Amino acid sequence: MGGHEAGEVASRLAIEAITGFIRRSAADTDFSWPYGLDGNLSYDGNRLRTAIHLANRRIFRAAESNDDYSGMGTTIVSLLVNGARVAIGNVGDSRLYLLRRGKLEQLTLDDSWAATILAHDPRVKPADLAHHPMRNVLTNVLGAREQVDVHLAERDLESGDVMLLCSDGLHGVLDLDQLRIILQNTTDVDATARSLVATAIENGARDNVTALVVRYEADQ
Repeated sequence: MGGHEAGEVASRLAIEAITGFIRRSAADTDFSWPYGLDGNLSYDGNRLRTAIHLANRRIFRAAESNDDYSGMGTTIVSLLVNGARVAIGNVGDSRLYLLRRGKLEQLTLDDSWAATILAHDPRVKPADLAHHPMRNVLTNVLGAREQVDVHLAERDLESGDVMLLCSDGLHGVLDLDQLRIILQNTTDVDATARSLVATAIENGARDNVTALVVRYEADQ
């Protein structure tokens, strides 16, 4: 979380915990499920769910044990791919978008004050909250509490699908049309990610800007 105590430490701990568990659980299936199993999710979906919970615990405990880290936290968006099937997990307001046949769709749910208001009052429009001082206040992050709510979804991919994982430093500055136009020209995913970041900075992004672009091509 940009501007918060030790946000970069929280981000690093989250990445280490998530990638560590995903690697261990891929190589060895003989392990416990400390946060139980969700019967609505696949094996990989449960792996990702557990990994994110473990990341939350690691950050929370680090913050408890070190005064310099008090109050630290991070958002997370993650994608676990197995063939054409993907599991998507997120906490906070980092997002995953899917570009399919020219249409850009947000597949994640934001944990923000604005998203909560929009979900509970159908009369409110996004434009009504665009300049509200609380619009970016987060309601759920990794590390702030001992337990965390994790959003999990699973989808099947089609050949040619392009996915964007990004922080609010990107999606808070570029609208859907700007994102779609840049993603539609994806041939080199790394170059596309760099273009997205550069465009966000040129458009006045003041927060950390993170982007990862993934393109799926089915085996012939």
